[in-house]
Amino acid sequence: MTDFERSLIKWYRINKRDLPWRKTSNPYHIWVSEIILQQTQISQGTNYYLNFLRKFPDIQSLANAPIDEVLKVWQGLGYYSRARNFHEAAKTVVDQYDGIIPSSKSELQKLKGIGPYTAAAIASIAFGEKCIVVDGNVIRLLSRCFAMDVPVDTGKGRKIIEKLASNLLDEAKPGDFNEAMMDLGAMVCKPSNPECNSCPLNSGCKAFHLRQQDGFPVKLSKLTRKSRYFNYLIVTDGCSIRLNKRGKGDIWEGLYDFPLIEANSLMSTKEIKNKLAESWIGAEYKVNIIGDAVHVLTHRNIHARFFWLKAKKAADFPEFFNGSKSINVALKEVNSYPVPKLIENKINDLL
Repeated sequence: MTDFERSLIKWYRINKRDLPWRKTSNPYHIWVSEIILQQTQISQGTNYYLNFLRKFPDIQSLANAPIDEVLKVWQGLGYYSRARNFHEAAKTVVDQYDGIIPSSKSELQKLKGIGPYTAAAIASIAFGEKCIVVDGNVIRLLSRCFAMDVPVDTGKGRKIIEKLASNLLDEAKPGDFNEAMMDLGAMVCKPSNPECNSCPLNSGCKAFHLRQQDGFPVKLSKLTRKSRYFNYLIVTDGCSIRLNKRGKGDIWEGLYDFPLIEANSLMSTKEIKNKLAESWIGAEYKVNIIGDAVHVLTHRNIHARFFWLKAKKAADFPEFFNGSKSINVALKEVNSYPVPKLIENKINDLL
């Protein structure tokens, strides 16, 4: 064992986080935790993990569940493709692996939604396979320790990080090593204001000795967000409301929102009436703006405006509007449908 491994594991045994998925070696439970935590903070993800297992306690129950039920349990976590892919992968495990989760990284990567990181995490933590896990915490930790000047968001940079991690891996306990690396990155070697004085690796950390912690990791690309403008129509007659099921190839696939008009900007009441006149001829309704919101996603800013359409009969609203199909839902049942956070917040404001 190298000084790096010895110091890391010693720190981990004393400081590791008390998390429910660390109290089991059940590969399904570990898989659930890894999928949830891919794009979610632990503080938020823990309750989702517990709720998910209460609803779907094993791979069979998940595989047999309707996708709407899975998305409803997932509601609020975002990145809904994770839930859809997990559902598909569960069905594959049941149909092609007799319900037994593969134990190797290579086999796990054949399942939908499982990439190198997730496969390595499940294989090393649940099955003890000698493979490294490289997430953002590990990249930041190693790039600082070795003052790596190659951008980590390039193929070359990724290969260097993976080689460093492989050379350092504690092959006797790969799962503990991987979790220790992730914990140290999350708890001590933080993106900003790292707690270097309490880091067990500071004696060998080049960035620490150079006083250049903020200079690592080096990256080429900068995230740019595009703006989209959603003009939502909340069509209701007081007893029912219209919901639109989002189609494939766009954000929130498979979730429900309100009928909408996407435009180059937020629209006025007059513009909405003119647009509705093209397809909802002779309808009796009143329209008012009831609020705006901005919803920030990884690559997009969603600017939303909500229009309240008090209709004589919501069911008369065109079944197909702007290329999307909407359905009529009783108000008392609207909360049973999986919706994005933006829509959930508005529904809670209204009901």
